[in-house]
Amino acid sequence: MFRPVPLSQAASLPFWRRPITLLFVMAIAMPIAFNAWSALLNNFVIEVANFDGADIGLLHTVREIPGFLAVGVIAVILVMREQVLGMISLVLLGLATAVTAWFPSLGGLLMVTLFSSIGFHYYETVNQSLQLQWLSKERAPQMLGWLVATGSASTLVIYGLIVLTWDRFELSYNTVFMAAGGLTVVIALFCLLAYPQFDAPTPQTKKLILRRRYWLYYALQFMAGARRQIFVVFAGFMMVEKFGFDVHELTGLYLINLVINMGVAPLLGRAVARFGERRTLVFEYSGLALVFAAYGGIYWFGWGVTLAAILYVIDHILFALALALKTYFQKIADPADIAPTAAVAFTINHIAAVFLPVLLGLLWVVSPSAVFALAACMALISLGLSLLIPRHPEPGNETVLSKYMPAPAE
Repeated sequence: MFRPVPLSQAASLPFWRRPITLLFVMAIAMPIAFNAWSALLNNFVIEVANFDGADIGLLHTVREIPGFLAVGVIAVILVMREQVLGMISLVLLGLATAVTAWFPSLGGLLMVTLFSSIGFHYYETVNQSLQLQWLSKERAPQMLGWLVATGSASTLVIYGLIVLTWDRFELSYNTVFMAAGGLTVVIALFCLLAYPQFDAPTPQTKKLILRRRYWLYYALQFMAGARRQIFVVFAGFMMVEKFGFDVHELTGLYLINLVINMGVAPLLGRAVARFGERRTLVFEYSGLALVFAAYGGIYWFGWGVTLAAILYVIDHILFALALALKTYFQKIADPADIAPTAAVAFTINHIAAVFLPVLLGLLWVVSPSAVFALAACMALISLGLSLLIPRHPEPGNETVLSKYMPAPAE
């Protein structure tokens, strides 16, 4: 099970034991725990833990601290293979999710959320690294789209079960958290024991790397993290606080997102391959700016729940285009930089996430529309940055400014 197998020899293995299959199994496993937790969180903290906007902001700030510290993955892979670290991280995510309902207080939820977040963020860091190492540049956009669709399908099953069984069987929060977290643990342990350790052709640099020629990628990651926090923390919270959504109603809205993403995500991967990262990201950020502005209008002008639900769905579709940021980096990167830069990028992505949720939670109490107006401004900044991506990015042509101000390799 821990026998190293060169990636070039993986094609000789049975299909179910190949690296691409492992990526798809991982894409199924992670959403089971994480999205069951996400589906129940807003209702659980309001109904059981009596949270307000400031409390939910603090919770998400704590949740993002491990993402800020994802650079620590570089130290861990000095003594542990990336693939093993990914599976152990999934186990931690599942265990923490399973016991969430045992801690129905602010202090307890902060503690268990911290452990859950360590598992999630370390898994995601390793997962992104393995995807870019194991997928060729030619196949990456399409395969990343299919991996997104697979994660959506996994989440669809979880949300569907919640919608169909929550009221009918009078499920408790503890039952759902335990079942979802436990299943993720089982799948992760299976992956750890059943698959060989795959060796990519290029050994990864196992030290902290910051290269000036990656500056645009770093900047886009920072803005993506800041912008996404507002959606993750407050969009779902708005549906519960303002419109009184129950668990099965909010989960039903998630189901609509998932059904659409299952069909759309592979097409988005093809769109990135055809139109390039620049055009794709320009489209994404333009759409997000309009969506966030409309979110603010819900509070300013009293627009109704139907528009809010439509915007929520559009928001999810546009965020799926973020796969273009991965393929942009894959095209400009030294192959040996993928693992350490994935860790650095995750940390950069979470710099704003450490302080934004708690600060914006306080702003939310005063003016929810101001929170979404700030998100629209962030989307416009990302739009401006995406215009600096060249039509055909590659080493030496990382930005449209490279021909005027070439950056050194280091």
